[in-house]
Amino acid sequence: MLSQLNDSQRQAVLCCDAPSLVIAGAGSGKTRVLTYKIAYLLQQGMQPWNILALTFTNKAANEMRQRIAKMVGEETSARLWMGTFHSIFSRILRHECAHLGFNKDFTIYDASDSKSLIKNIIKEMQLDDKTYKPSSVASRISMAKNSLILPSAYLADRRNFDADMQAKMPAIGQIYMQYWTRCRQSNVMDFDDLLLYTWILFSEHPDVAQRWEDRFHFVLVDEYQDTNYAQHAIIWLITQHRQRVSVVGDDAQSIYSFRGANIDNILRFQERYHGCCLFKLEENYRSTQTIVSAANSLIKHNRAQIQKDVFSKKSMGELISVHQTYSDIDEANDVARCIREFHRNEQIPYSQIAILYRTNAQSRAFEEVMRKSSIPYRVFGGTSFYQRKEIKDVIAYLRLIVNLHDEEALRRIINYPTRGIGQTTLDKVYKAATMHELTPWDVLSAPHLIDVSAATRTKLSRFVQMITNFHERHLNEDAYTLVLDIVSESGIRLEINKGNDPEDISRQENLQELLDGIAAFVQERKEQGQEYLLTNYLQEVSLLSDVDENDSQTEDRLTLMTVHSAKGLEFRVVFIVGMEEGLFPSQMSSDSMRALEEERRLFYVAITRAEEYLVITNARSRFRYGKTEFSEPSRFLREIDPRFIQVKGSGSVGSSINTVQRPFISHNTPVSSSTTSPVTTTRTVPTGIDARRFVKVTPSASPSSAISSSTSGSTPIQVGTYIQHERFGRGQVTAVEGSGIDAKATVHFENVGTKQLLLRFAKFKVIE
Repeated sequence: MLSQLNDSQRQAVLCCDAPSLVIAGAGSGKTRVLTYKIAYLLQQGMQPWNILALTFTNKAANEMRQRIAKMVGEETSARLWMGTFHSIFSRILRHECAHLGFNKDFTIYDASDSKSLIKNIIKEMQLDDKTYKPSSVASRISMAKNSLILPSAYLADRRNFDADMQAKMPAIGQIYMQYWTRCRQSNVMDFDDLLLYTWILFSEHPDVAQRWEDRFHFVLVDEYQDTNYAQHAIIWLITQHRQRVSVVGDDAQSIYSFRGANIDNILRFQERYHGCCLFKLEENYRSTQTIVSAANSLIKHNRAQIQKDVFSKKSMGELISVHQTYSDIDEANDVARCIREFHRNEQIPYSQIAILYRTNAQSRAFEEVMRKSSIPYRVFGGTSFYQRKEIKDVIAYLRLIVNLHDEEALRRIINYPTRGIGQTTLDKVYKAATMHELTPWDVLSAPHLIDVSAATRTKLSRFVQMITNFHERHLNEDAYTLVLDIVSESGIRLEINKGNDPEDISRQENLQELLDGIAAFVQERKEQGQEYLLTNYLQEVSLLSDVDENDSQTEDRLTLMTVHSAKGLEFRVVFIVGMEEGLFPSQMSSDSMRALEEERRLFYVAITRAEEYLVITNARSRFRYGKTEFSEPSRFLREIDPRFIQVKGSGSVGSSINTVQRPFISHNTPVSSSTTSPVTTTRTVPTGIDARRFVKVTPSASPSSAISSSTSGSTPIQVGTYIQHERFGRGQVTAVEGSGIDAKATVHFENVGTKQLLLRFAKFKVIE
């Protein structure tokens, strides 16, 4: 049986008489070691019910059980204590709950149940639920539980109160106590309680802990780098005497600190378990040697790590391509072009290609380009950009403003953000509309048709007036200027900017990305001499937000996902996009070396998802907060050994990392012989980026200064001239027509195709 293992794997499997730490490099076969070790223990006479194997996902547990069943039979594998931390501890608590004051029929709250109870407690305590958002409160309670902090201890620690005061939620401790009490009264545990109460059980009842330690002759834990403080503490309580424990993981892939994972658990495992044997699985079976070597050269810059030298016996393979593009739109089009080439020339299915990005908001540009390029895709582990709630809410506002009789748009946003127009009032509006054969908007505009209180009538009137004002403006103002006012005056910006939880930050980033996309739309339409009103934007975005049923049912689809979602997966071709300072690594990582090292591990995970081809891209400029901001390539690119990369685009990584970007020229009357100096778009300091952790959606300068500056200066261009456009990248002029303010140039761009530019608005530099 063990003949199918390499030497390192075999040694890790055979170590059964001492605690062991198995450091499994990316693609090195850690699941194989776990399954073979369990099978070996069974072969040596250990009973299946004496083996405990803990995983983080049901998928991992099921995969291991299936593999073991093939070696020892389904009947034996079914008797193993194998599952997720929560499922196994739930079973133990069913046996022992009397020690904790619960009966065995206790129920388990999921996240929505917990938030619902917390919401009721907030209401009962007469607290403002706009300040005490149930999701934020639930997150802080969860953090406390996973740190093994009970309500009484939480209330007694001044540091917790100070932190809550800073978050403007000083009553968190009281809410936690109420929540704890109510759950106990209801014979209920939540997911975090399954860990917390198991720890309480074992720490306060040593005899119970000893009984379970005697039960489990051997304990195995998968993905140990992802364990939190509570999980680590529980493992110790049931292994401290027998010390027959084997944990498997990779410190270089510890990327979940925001969920409570503590890398110190694996880094200091040998300190806790004296006599621990260390095994390193260093042969990578997934990637080419070039990709493995590049990942090694990157991760060696981390100080906090267990040293290892991962290698591959596969071919050297292709060099890693680093593409330096002019802008975010040029980046997306460049990636689409490369994907088509891989699909056409290398016959690689779309399903074996992935685009990885640091934040969910980055998916927008790639989704838009993939749809325009007819490349089928799926957003893995998330929702397509235009299907996200905050985006659909804003789009609904825009639809209603353009078309006052859009019934579904009205229904969606009449009470969002909350303005005191409840479902009862809305039902009366729709009933009156049906009775009088009018649209709901007609009824709202004639409030005497519905029987509501004076206060409600005032609320409806304010809503109607706001929408009417925007409706009157939408045919005269550019889409970007109008939408900025819409998200401000409607209260959407205030609503979305409230929280600082990861989900809140993601919503903030998504809204800002939408605003930036609208600003880019206005600039590009202006340059091309096309209309850029709200109606025009909705016409374009409706094609992007409409889910193509044929695409959704096609199995051969490109995958778009965050790097966090990609962990554990592999693809023949991987694109890692947005490799720029302030984006990857994120600006929040500048707070500490520990945070920066996690960002580096995250990049390591991204690199090691690739089997054959790896393409890394960055953009010299991005549209942020309504204007172009110049970007610096990620410092991580300099940390990869240059022997393993080839740079495509403007200059090398090393030379361009500290290069100040030259400004783009806004041209006017380019066929004139005037020698007046051209106006330039000055470099903007990315002041908003430092809030990527706590992004606040903010208005920017008016489009007149941000996207349409022009002057009487000129730079002559002619057919054959090569230019570098601020957004579209490198292109060649194929035609010039008109003169003065009507002068136009037709340009064929390398990545985005042919565009016709109105030269008085276009921003570009002549490069040849």
